[in-house]
Amino acid sequence: MALYEHVLLARQDISGQQAEALAEHFKGVLEANGGKVSKTENWGLRSTSHRIKKNRKAHYILMNVDAPAAAVSEMERQMRIHEDILRYMTIRVEEHEEGPSAMMRKSDRDDRGDRGDRGDRGDRGDRGDRGDRGPRRSFEGRDSRPPRGGEGE
Repeated sequence: MALYEHVLLARQDISGQQAEALAEHFKGVLEANGGKVSKTENWGLRSTSHRIKKNRKAHYILMNVDAPAAAVSEMERQMRIHEDILRYMTIRVEEHEEGPSAMMRKSDRDDRGDRGDRGDRGDRGDRGDRGDRGPRRSFEGRDSRPPRGGEGE
């Protein structure tokens, strides 16, 4: 059997419990066709990047699936006709990720290190290898071209 990661987006109008019930329903479809779901993650109600069937938000659910292709096809067929499913995507993977997915990991500022220290930049007045620009020219210092737009000719 092949390994898949499957993400489904359910309508924002349903409750969180109904979204979980949808995931359980499709898990049952997979198990009835000889597959199994090793992990289910509910990412919650999140904003979508654009409107999908007049919805700006959706319940996101990830399922790690170990199933034959026929079982996945049957699950996707039922998702196409289900009115609460906005979108779904199934990707075949070599192995499932251990632990929480990237969406569930704690996205804390501490994970990115100290943002205040960005290395040795030297003095802010130092232009480095670029050299000095020289003094700024004033408006009078520009060349004497006529103004744009044809006025004044």
